[in-house]
Amino acid sequence: MAWLWNNLDLVLGLTAEHALLSGIPILLGFAASLPLGWIASRFPVARGVLLTVFNVLYTVPALALFLVLPGLLGTRVLDELNVVVALTIYAMAMMLRGAIDGFGSVSPDVLQSATAQGYSAASRFWRVQLPLAGPVLLANLRVVSVSTVSLLSVAALIGSGGLGYLFTDGFQRYFVDEIVVGIVFTVLLALLFDGVLVLVGRVLMPWNRRVLAGTAAYRMPKRDWVGA
Repeated sequence: MAWLWNNLDLVLGLTAEHALLSGIPILLGFAASLPLGWIASRFPVARGVLLTVFNVLYTVPALALFLVLPGLLGTRVLDELNVVVALTIYAMAMMLRGAIDGFGSVSPDVLQSATAQGYSAASRFWRVQLPLAGPVLLANLRVVSVSTVSLLSVAALIGSGGLGYLFTDGFQRYFVDEIVVGIVFTVLLALLFDGVLVLVGRVLMPWNRRVLAGTAAYRMPKRDWVGA
């Protein structure tokens, strides 16, 4: 504890860096997985191809990907862009399956009803399909956020990674207190991300609070989304 208070500025700075380097891939991975998941949910061939590609990418070890990307992107090994791109790929790989399942869970009858009421394809997506797929999407996004925060620590082996620095530095100095602080703050940051997503979900999907609390069942809104 004494080490933490004496190095609080360092720990808080690394925590802020960790949050930034984690948050960007989470948002980018989520945004990119939505159109890919929608396409894959409609076309079986696209589904097979996309899932195969991203499953293969997800099996690539993180450290290897961090070292390979500079040659592909033309960046330096220590460039943080390599970490962001790698974690975005992993986030997309994890989120894609959830996006496919989320969009696939929307009843075709609901979509046909929306079309019959005059919804355009874009309006049907934003006002009908996306809200109904929201619970599944959010549940997967929570998993992605926790995984990304944890996975980022590996980047410390190439001189980046935020709180991962405390692991490598503590290991090199055989200083357990520093390693423990790194673990605790990484867990706290993951819990913070998860809590923020829960709160966002409560605001955007108030009918779905049981899912956000961790149960598998959820309540749909009493009003008809098609007629909203």
